[in-house]
Amino acid sequence: MDTQSPWLDDDQQAVWQALLTVVIALPAALDRQLQRDAGISNFEYGVMAQLSTADGATMRLSDLARVCDSTQPRLSKVMDRFEARDWVARRPDPGDGRYTLAALTDVGRQKLVESAPEHVAQVKRLVFDPLSAAQRRHLGAALTRIAATVRQEVEGG
Repeated sequence: MDTQSPWLDDDQQAVWQALLTVVIALPAALDRQLQRDAGISNFEYGVMAQLSTADGATMRLSDLARVCDSTQPRLSKVMDRFEARDWVARRPDPGDGRYTLAALTDVGRQKLVESAPEHVAQVKRLVFDPLSAAQRRHLGAALTRIAATVRQEVEGG
C-alpha cells in the first residue's frame, strides 16, 4: 500500500462507502419511522431521551445542545415546539441566571414512553439484528474510537 497516496485504497474505500451509507441512510430511516409512528423526528426523540436521563429530567440548554450535537438555534426551535405541546418547561437556572434550564414534563415523558417501543424495534432491526454478538462488540469498539477522534477534532483538540 502506498502510504503517500492521497486516495483511499480499495479496502478503505469499501469501508468508507459502507459508513457513508449508514451515516446518511440510518438517520433517514429512523426519521421516517418516528414521523410515521410518533409524529416526531429522530432528533426530537434524541432530545427527549437525553432530558429523560438527566438528573431530575432537567438540563441547561447549552449542555443539552452539546450532548445532542446541535446548535443553540436549532435546539431553541425544538424547545419552542416542545413547550407548545407541554413536553418541556423552560426556566432560568437558579444557580446561574445566565443559563436556561429545560425540564421534561410528565406529558413529555409520556410521549417518549409511547414513542420508544417502535423506535427501539427499528434500531434493533436495522443495527443489531444483522450482527452477531462478536460483530456488535467489534463495531462498538471501532465506533467508540472513531467517535473519540471525531469529538476531539470537533472540540478543537
